[in-house]
Parts: sequence; C-alpha cells; structure tokens
Amino acid sequence: MKEDYYEILGISKDASSAEIKKAYRKKAIEFHPDKNPGDAKAEEMFKKAAEAYEVLSDPNKKARYDQYGHQAFDGAGGFSGGGMNMEDIFSQFGDIFGGAFGGGGGFSGFSGFGGGGQRRMKGSNLRIRVSLTLEEIANGVEKKIKVKRKKQAQGTTYKTCTTCNGSGQVTRITNTILGRMQTSSACNVCGGSGQIIDSKPPNADANGMLMTEETISVKIPAGVVDGMQLKVSGKGNEAPGNGIAGDLLVAIEEKVHPTLQREGDNLHYDLYISFSEAALGTSKEIDTVTGKVRIKIDEGVQSGKILRLRNKGIPSINGYGSGDLLVHVNVWTPKSLSKEQKEFFEKMANDPNFIPKPETDDKSFFEKVKDMFS
Repeated sequence: MKEDYYEILGISKDASSAEIKKAYRKKAIEFHPDKNPGDAKAEEMFKKAAEAYEVLSDPNKKARYDQYGHQAFDGAGGFSGGGMNMEDIFSQFGDIFGGAFGGGGGFSGFSGFGGGGQRRMKGSNLRIRVSLTLEEIANGVEKKIKVKRKKQAQGTTYKTCTTCNGSGQVTRITNTILGRMQTSSACNVCGGSGQIIDSKPPNADANGMLMTEETISVKIPAGVVDGMQLKVSGKGNEAPGNGIAGDLLVAIEEKVHPTLQREGDNLHYDLYISFSEAALGTSKEIDTVTGKVRIKIDEGVQSGKILRLRNKGIPSINGYGSGDLLVHVNVWTPKSLSKEQKEFFEKMANDPNFIPKPETDDKSFFEKVKDMFS
C-alpha cells in the first residue's frame, strides 16, 4: 500500500501551498542524490517526496487525492499520480532547490542532469475524453483508444549545439557599477538540451518529429466518477533529442443510464406498479449494473417504499466495498377508468380496506431512510 502523501512530506491536510512547497524542499534537500551518493533508500525517498509534491502542489490533483486517495490516480493500466523518474523530477521541480547544490541550475551534475545546466526536453501532455456507461464504470473496463501523438522521426540525428558547446547554458559577463557580473541562462538555440538537429527525414518537422496515430490500451478501474482525470505516463507527445515523453491525460465522462441514476456509489431505480399489483403483491424484473434481477413486491406495499439491494451499486474507488441499489416503489394511478372500473371504486370508497390507516407506530419517512443506512 502506498504511503500517505501528507505523511511523506510531514505536513497536515490543511497545510497551505507555501507550507507544502517548504516541506518538499526540505525533504528533497535531505534526500538529494548529490548528498547521498549510491544510497538507494535515499533516492527512493527523493522520488516519493517529488511524487507527493506533484499531487499536493496542484489544487485539482490535491482535491481528488483528498476525496479518493491514491485510487484517484492509480489503476491497473499504468495510471499514476507520480511514478516519477529522476528526469521528471529535475525537469519539473528544479526551481524548488534554488542554489542549494551550487551552480548550473541548482545541481552539481547528478546522473547527467547537471553538467553546467544541460537538461532533457519534455514533450507536451495530451488530453482525451472517454465516455463510459454505468456498467463499464461498475465493472472496470479496458478501452483501446486511437491517439495522435508526435514521435521522433526515424532517421533523425542530433549534434552538439555550437552555441553552448553542449552545455545547455550560455554565460554572459556584463560590467556594472559593482564590477563584472556573470549570469547564466538556458541556451536559446537548443532550448537547454545541448543538442540541435543534424539531419532529419524530409517529412519530419523542424524538430525532427512526426505526427503519428497510435492505438493505446487503457485500463480504467471500477468506480471512477464523472470528471475524474487519470494519467497514462509516457503516452503524450515525445520530445526532440530523445527527451522525455509527455503524458496522456484521460478525462472520464459518465453516460446517462436509461433507468438508473447514480448518487455517489449508490444507484436509484424508480419502479412503477399498478393498484392491483400493490394490493396483491407481485414480482418484477429490474435493471442493475450487473444484469437484470427479479425482486419480490409484498402484498399491501405502499407507494414511496424503498427497497434496498445491498452491494448492487457502484464499487468504491477507494476499495471500501460497493454501494447499494435503492428501488423506489411508485403505485401508478390510472388517469382514466372504464364505467365498470369507476363503479368498482365507487363501491370501495367507504370500504374499511380502502380507507388510509397509517399505523400509529409507523416510523416517519426520514427515520426509515436513517434506519436503511444504519
């Protein structure tokens, strides 16, 4: 089981954005690979802290995590709220460290990320929307989706940038009233990667990239909700120069069901029966997300009664079991009657069995609903 993100950073759930950033910086400096060379445990903690910060520093991701926990991002198909590698961390959060580890963009050259500031490019993320039925949401589903994404064209080669000599940075010296000042910034020719295009196929763009169509298999876990966004790592646009591929962000859209209505993990079903069925009792076949089931209606059932079918709702995305299916019984009143039917009901108008007699010990509607969920 994954560790709690708040515990990893050592903060409370009501921590401000400034406190989250401060806590991450403290952990990142403590476990930075430059301070702990060859220490696999420290490297793992460094990655965990970055993963926690990636989620908690984003208001939308933080809200989903607070509501659904790790299940908001983790699934069976490569979804993750983190799973970050070192390249992700240094490319996304390098500014967090400031000058804690010397020059060259804040790093002293760990695993090729430093070297005077050279960095690998990261491709842009892609976003798609996937519409799911309630049945697919209840059972989990694997979708094969066609995605158009940029990939490095075969035959594209790179050479060292002549402007920065492969360092990824250019240094400028200016004279000021305080003396000579030296400043460094990312090379504007190679974008800080230290590489430029050497040769490329004629059908590739200026960066040596091609737009391709790829079929990606996406496994969506049971219990997702409308508006939830899942991430498939590395399936966004690739980056020039063998950089880091972006991610594919999958937004969930829930289709309207013809007979079932969702409320959290519970489902609601409106069942209409006739006077005769209410008086004599009956059995009815109704829809559920796992197929049709037949339920028994006792004789004398009252309109408004709620029948509860346990665990026939939607599985909790947090793994806390499944919701229930609540069947709302509605006795249908005919809008027109034949002569014989009118005569029958006129005869029954004062019959004791047709006069409403709520039991004195009957609980109120709200008490019944409360008992139902207790």
